[in-house]
Amino acid sequence: MKENYQLILEKTIQSISEEGKRPRLLLHSCCGPCSSYVLEYLSQFFDITVFYYNPNISPPEEFRFRAEEQQRLMGEMPLSAPVSFLLGEYEPEKFFALAKGHETEPEGGERCFACYRLRLERTAQAAKDGRFDFFTTTLSISPHKNAQVLNTLGKELAEAYGVPYLFSDFKKKNGYRRSCELSLQYGLYRQDYCGCPYSKAEAEQRKARQR
Repeated sequence: MKENYQLILEKTIQSISEEGKRPRLLLHSCCGPCSSYVLEYLSQFFDITVFYYNPNISPPEEFRFRAEEQQRLMGEMPLSAPVSFLLGEYEPEKFFALAKGHETEPEGGERCFACYRLRLERTAQAAKDGRFDFFTTTLSISPHKNAQVLNTLGKELAEAYGVPYLFSDFKKKNGYRRSCELSLQYGLYRQDYCGCPYSKAEAEQRKARQR
């Protein structure tokens, strides 16, 4: 039976609000568009640091441009509280090592799940090092990302690193639609592939079939 992670999130936020706290949240983000609605929503309740750690993104110029767009959005978007930015190392060799043997798999399979883990584990480690109260990721806002897998990994890593994971499914309650609206409003670059060369090749094949 699938968990309703949006409902769990709402209950967590209600509990936090009743206690009158503003916990520190380390928010892993893959790009500005995916973070837009999440920042709008969560900045009402948390002191957020955006952690941009995405060794899957290729080429390096794409990695840098998405990081710059992330920071531009944070500077232009009026949020309920200031948000900090933490740039993770660009380590593509780690992604390619885990992708070995899975290069031809379609997006949404075991290669992607291993990539989720790589990024979430580094986020959990950074959250522990920085003494954050919670960590989570924007990835669940995408209709192409498996929220059940993401939250299962989050729970596992929370137990391993001793930092609570903020369960979530940000695409719910029109979150994905709102992210599209905000992307248009701020003129954000919305890439047509997740980030890795395999997802890019798959996106190019889809476009070729549509011609």
